[in-house]
Amino acid sequence: MNDFYDLTISIVTYYDKNYGNIDDLVKCLKSILKTKLKIKVIIVDNSSKSLDLDIFKDERIEYIFNGKNLGFGKSHNIAIKKVLNKSKYHLILNPDIFFEEDVLFELKNYMDFNKNIAAITPKILYPNGKIQYLCKLLPTPFDLIFRRFIPFKKYLEKRNFVYELRFTKYNKEMKVPVISGCFIFLRTDILKKINGFDERFFLYLEDVDLCRRILKFGDIVFYPKLKIFHKFERGSYKKLRFLIIHMISAIKYFNKWGWILDKEREKINKKFLKELL
Repeated sequence: MNDFYDLTISIVTYYDKNYGNIDDLVKCLKSILKTKLKIKVIIVDNSSKSLDLDIFKDERIEYIFNGKNLGFGKSHNIAIKKVLNKSKYHLILNPDIFFEEDVLFELKNYMDFNKNIAAITPKILYPNGKIQYLCKLLPTPFDLIFRRFIPFKKYLEKRNFVYELRFTKYNKEMKVPVISGCFIFLRTDILKKINGFDERFFLYLEDVDLCRRILKFGDIVFYPKLKIFHKFERGSYKKLRFLIIHMISAIKYFNKWGWILDKEREKINKKFLKELL
C-alpha cells in the first residue's frame, strides 16, 4: 500500500472533568472521514486518561496517548514529524470543529491551482452561524497584553476593527498575515521547511509565530466560499490559569520577534493594510 496521502491531519486533545467535550471530537472526526481524499488523521492526546472510542477503529485514524500535557505546538509536532514526507498537504485542526464533506476536497483543489498560496483557511463560524473574526494583523504588545487592562471599550472596539480586519467584512477572498491555529490548511513541504511549531509556546501565540514564518514562503489566504463551524471556548477570557498562560506566551513571542522595535511587523502590517484598504 502506498503511504503517501492527499492530506494528513493533526488534532491535539486534552480532557479532564472541567475541560473539553469528547462528543465534539467524534463530531469532528465524522466530518473528516466523509472526505473523498486519501487521508491520515493523527490524534495526539494530552489527557491523563486515554480515550477508547469506536471511531478510532477506522484505519485512517492513529491515536497517540501522551499521558501528560505537552502543550499545543509540541504535541502537533509529534504528529507532524510522522507525516512530513507522506502528504502533499497538512491540516492543523482543533477537535471542536465540524464541516460539510466537500470542504477538505475543495480546499485541496484550490491549493492545487494556486501555487502561490502557502496556507489557507475558510470562513469560520460559531455553531449559531455568527462569524468569528480570526484573521489578524501581526500583534503589537498592546494587542496582546496591555489591552486587557484598558477600560475604554469604544477605543478597543475601534482598534479591533482594524487589528481583526473587520473592516473587510470577511466577505471576500483576501491575503492576510495571520490565521487561527484552529484550522490551518498548508503545504506539507512548507511545514517541513519551517520545522513545525516553535515549542517554546505551550499554548497561545504558536499559530501567530507559525504564520509569520509561513509568510516567507508564500501567501496566507482567507477563503470565504467555504465555511466551517467552531465552538471556540476562548479559555483565556474565562479562566485565570489560561490568562496567565496567554500572557506568558505573549512575553515569549515579543522576546523572540521584538517588542516596540519590530520593523518587520510594521512592514508586513502596512503592506497588508494597503492591499486590503
